[in-house]
Amino acid sequence: MTAASSGSQTRSGAGPTDAALVIAARAGETWAQEALFRRHARMALGLAHRLLPSDAEVEDIVQDSFVFAIQRLGALNNPQAFAAWLGSIVVRTVQKRLRHRRMLTRLGLRRPDVIDPDAVVSSQAPPEIAHELRRVYTILEQLPAEERVALVLRRVDGLEIAEIATRMSLSTSTIKRRLAAAEVRLERASGR
Repeated sequence: MTAASSGSQTRSGAGPTDAALVIAARAGETWAQEALFRRHARMALGLAHRLLPSDAEVEDIVQDSFVFAIQRLGALNNPQAFAAWLGSIVVRTVQKRLRHRRMLTRLGLRRPDVIDPDAVVSSQAPPEIAHELRRVYTILEQLPAEERVALVLRRVDGLEIAEIATRMSLSTSTIKRRLAAAEVRLERASGR
């Protein structure tokens, strides 16, 4: 069965739905796996870049996340929720990398990363948003992985606490604690 004959088109008629692609990919159809990648690579790359700005490993993280997702499509309960599920995988992959890096830094095997906020923040961003993003990106390297990811998902991506909890596979109360701790560090760093 081909994508065109599956009958599962998106509302715009632009191709099969994510659910149809997931079902075909589960059946081993490489065209469906490739279509999922083409459809969601930009979202995954953007998310990884916001969590790890100016990082040479961002594309590797996206690649690793897609490989993991394709290998575990059977675990996805709602095939139409592929994008959100993939976003969660990207978040968890980034968290693992951050924890690994922190350990290597503590052992003296790696130098700490320095994020240049001006390289991350668009010159066309409104001044108040640019200022806020610079504040956030200035302190990211000081935060533990979970606080860092929660803060970026909240302050940069604008996700609600429940969405962050889903993406990070944590409870909403844990997310609230992580965000509160990150906000305290952010305020201290800002001299407030």
